[in-house]
Amino acid sequence: VACSHPHVFAHTLRFSAHGFLALTKHAWFLEVPMTPSFSTYLINDPFGDPGLYVEVRWSKRALLFDLGANDGLSPTRLLRASDVFISHTHMDHFIGFDRLLRVALGRGKTIRFYGPPGLISNIEGKLKGYTWNLVDGYPLKLEVREFHVDAIHVAHFHAADAFALKVENPITWKREKVFPVLEDPMFSVRAVALNHRIPSFGFVLEEKFHVNVNRERLHEAGLPVGSWLKDVKQYLWEGRPDNFSFTATLYFEHKKEEREFELGEVRRRFTTITRGQKFAYIVDCRYDQENEEKIIALAQGVDVLFCEALYLEQDADKANERYHLTARQAGILAQKAGARELVVFHFSPRYTGMAETIRREANDSFKGHCVETPLIIT
Repeated sequence: VACSHPHVFAHTLRFSAHGFLALTKHAWFLEVPMTPSFSTYLINDPFGDPGLYVEVRWSKRALLFDLGANDGLSPTRLLRASDVFISHTHMDHFIGFDRLLRVALGRGKTIRFYGPPGLISNIEGKLKGYTWNLVDGYPLKLEVREFHVDAIHVAHFHAADAFALKVENPITWKREKVFPVLEDPMFSVRAVALNHRIPSFGFVLEEKFHVNVNRERLHEAGLPVGSWLKDVKQYLWEGRPDNFSFTATLYFEHKKEEREFELGEVRRRFTTITRGQKFAYIVDCRYDQENEEKIIALAQGVDVLFCEALYLEQDADKANERYHLTARQAGILAQKAGARELVVFHFSPRYTGMAETIRREANDSFKGHCVETPLIIT
């Protein structure tokens, strides 16, 4: 079993179907591996509470998948979390909500939560467990979206209002097998509802495409790096046309200068566009035909599948009874989904000291690369 973290480095990166069709219309699309935009870390060791921390590099932003115990995350890292994706609210997936709230309480930010039916009432219950008579000047806001079969329910909790519940009118929709949860100019997050005797959401994070800036060419052209390049990437992700003109503020060693650019020229001369990264996160579901079909549809062609492996195959009956996966089943799902790499985690404490045995069983059925991923560095 490999003990590396190659998906943090260069991959042949992947697109969403929409992004691929849009970009392949352009002659400037290239299939060249580049420095990735996302770095992924398990929050705890495989026997601890499940959770995935995704750092959006160069942006001081992060995504969290599940909110189990998160003492391993420094306050600085927790504060970067702008969007939190909850599979379900069993204690080992949700007990870390309190620490996130405590760290963010005095901050002027909005944290967005996404998850299954019941998430709004679960968060409301958490907030009602505390007294909020001294936070009327605090700017923290929480936004919660829960995805039902026929509607999306949205709620808001503001510290300035003692976290009183405010609900929007439900958004009517028909939830598909794989459904959108978040659409960001840079990436998308989609989900499936899996059977854990309650809905347990699996998620996929997909970068729409990757923009790599060639610093050497910038230097040759006498242009500095800087925040103006983030604007260029944003314009490209937003789909602005080549003839789009913009004003950039350039900071040289001894002066600041405003300069006009055309997006197409900047793209052609100083950037390379490649396929985006794709990761899937699967926890707490049993192996049955419906769950298998949903997971394969969600995780098709991912660079890395992060998948629970609570039991060894020798305890498959127990896994089925408790609505969990075995290591062998995790490997089968990764193989059928065409994943490049598999990371198994969420091991039962009954197998303490047997982590390599669990990875080996998963790898035997995966027939690929079952890897360890680094824990978060505080």
